[in-house]
Amino acid sequence: MNYRTWHPVYERILADFGYDRSADERARDRLADLVTRFDESRLDRIEGATVAVAGAGPSLVDETSIAADADVVIAASTAADHLREAGVAVDLMVTDLDKTPATARQLTREGVPVAVHAHGDNIPAIERWVPRFEGEHVLPTTQAEPRGPVRNYGGFTDGDRGAFLADAFDAASLRFPGWDFDDESVGAVKRQKLLWAERLLHWLERRRGEAFAVLDGRRDAIEPI
Repeated sequence: MNYRTWHPVYERILADFGYDRSADERARDRLADLVTRFDESRLDRIEGATVAVAGAGPSLVDETSIAADADVVIAASTAADHLREAGVAVDLMVTDLDKTPATARQLTREGVPVAVHAHGDNIPAIERWVPRFEGEHVLPTTQAEPRGPVRNYGGFTDGDRGAFLADAFDAASLRFPGWDFDDESVGAVKRQKLLWAERLLHWLERRRGEAFAVLDGRRDAIEPI
């Protein structure tokens, strides 16, 4: 996604959560210091593929077959662990390192790309974990303006960033196992993030001209972007 298209949405997210743009930029720059440019041609297999973007919600236990049947599997955060335990290979992990960073490290050591995201409050995690990854398999991302090797494909949470990344590499269709927008076990901030994830997916499906099944029955209540 072109950053000029993403920027107004990013501004709304900053305002809604009270986030500090300069903190995002500091995290982006620190990540840039620790990585080299990722070879994006490694993701060419996404083009024309059916891509499962797996969320880490409770429903993933019952929806692993959706991921198993896809051509490419992108796992958001702890979804990578659940899928691997179920015998489903993960082709790309998307994480801001807030959970299971050791899984991300292991995946890079196995040659699996990991999209590591920098944002305002995860600089300590970036500094601790990124040097322990196999660097050629780290795809650095930001929600701020991209700079140097750090890319911005669009998206905010781990899950919807995975969807925007798949779109950026011209996936033919997207599937969404493990997405639970109404998960009552999460706290207030997480619920707010889920609302944004829903809005962003709704925006993305309209841009793609593809109706995402995960939004069926929900669209009328979604605040448009």
